[in-house]
Amino acid sequence: MGAYLYILLCADGSFYVGTTIVALERRLAEHQAGTYDGYTARRRPVELVYCQHFQRLEDAAAAERQIKGWRREKKQALIRGDFAALQSLARRGATAGASFETRPKGRSSG
Repeated sequence: MGAYLYILLCADGSFYVGTTIVALERRLAEHQAGTYDGYTARRRPVELVYCQHFQRLEDAAAAERQIKGWRREKKQALIRGDFAALQSLARRGATAGASFETRPKGRSSG
């Protein structure tokens, strides 16, 4: 069973990082509709700015935990696909560098 890691840009300019095992489109629709009370329910509309497919939920969840610990500028570098900046930010001690293969929105790692 595969899983998606995704990053949403919220209406207030903040980022939401999540994972899902259901169809990504369905999960995004739930965020847009405010189906579940939570972070994005009060920050709609949201926009998908990054996604990556993982073969295993455990890998997607590990990537989610890692990215949630990153500063905003490092998340923005990932979203842009600026891998040189990711490495530079990791060297400056922002947070440990990405231990998973990163890909821009809409591409699959599987």
